[in-house]
Amino acid sequence: MQIQFVDIHRQYLSMKSEIDDAIKQTISSSNYVLGEEACQFEINFAKYCGKKHCIGVGSGTAALELALRAYNINSGEVITTPSTFFSGASVVNMAGAEPVFVDAEEEGNNINPALIEQAITEKTKAIISTHLYGRPADMDPILEIARKHKLQVIEDCAQAHGTEYKGRIVPYGETGCFSFYPGKILGAYGDGGAVVTDNKEIADHVRSLRDFGGSFKQYVHKEIAGNHRLHALQAAILDAKLKHLPAWVKLRQQHAARYTELLGGMVETPKLPAYGKHSFYVYVIETDQRDALAGYLKKQGIPTRIHYPTPIHLQPAYAYKRLGQGSFPVAERKAKRILAIPIFPELKKEEQGYIAEHIKKFFKS
Repeated sequence: MQIQFVDIHRQYLSMKSEIDDAIKQTISSSNYVLGEEACQFEINFAKYCGKKHCIGVGSGTAALELALRAYNINSGEVITTPSTFFSGASVVNMAGAEPVFVDAEEEGNNINPALIEQAITEKTKAIISTHLYGRPADMDPILEIARKHKLQVIEDCAQAHGTEYKGRIVPYGETGCFSFYPGKILGAYGDGGAVVTDNKEIADHVRSLRDFGGSFKQYVHKEIAGNHRLHALQAAILDAKLKHLPAWVKLRQQHAARYTELLGGMVETPKLPAYGKHSFYVYVIETDQRDALAGYLKKQGIPTRIHYPTPIHLQPAYAYKRLGQGSFPVAERKAKRILAIPIFPELKKEEQGYIAEHIKKFFKS
């Protein structure tokens, strides 16, 4: 049996007429950048997130960078974690500030709130809190620390479409950033991203920053900025998909529950947070035999991924910080043990059974 890690084509076939109609309508309008399609998606996605504003941009990375710039964080320090995708730190440098790393928590691999305060200095301006894998970070203590020290909080929701914290879809705080990369829970057919916020001033600033610092069509530029606009075709596709997002999240949660039932006792499976609902962008298991298991599964037609094999502080780009092995022990240990196995809404029961069967065979051999 050959299984896809994420079967985007299968999802397309499940709603082909909706996607095709959205594309045809956009082509007929001949408006390919922003426009009515982007506006409608922004309204609908803001409503889904329970936020007042949504600003579509070109990628999740752009969303994070523009959010930082909108809060005028162009110097100083921003606290983040080494246990996430590279852009969780690189955007800080790109905005003009310096990332300061805080280790991950044991359960879930998100930033450890208990370690944040000791990393704060007089230079600290913000905290980026990532909801890694679709598991909510524990936001209340993070927001309390931010209030105490007068810091901004930006939630990295790139992997967390439909994730809930204490009954509310993230972002739980004022502002969050999303990616719509094709493999995401809500994915476009190319790059895309969004900033969602309750702060009108921040929303207006992001809108300016995504469009050359003002309005390209009016040729008025209030500040130096680039082109980070969301394409209308991607917005139309995302809007068509958005109607299905709650059902897709529920299916991912059901698949995750079955995996946990099938794999319990063989590998370390994700623990559900007491304070929220995991949306399972990826289903990550942990084992000391990670590499051997991945190699065995590949031979059985089962692809796997490692999110992420090298913590950010050990990446060549951050060698200048001189943070060697042992600097962040939890993030480093998990990077050697984590393995993501296929999970997507359209995953068939027999495919999931096949995956679990071969994981069992590996550990019994």
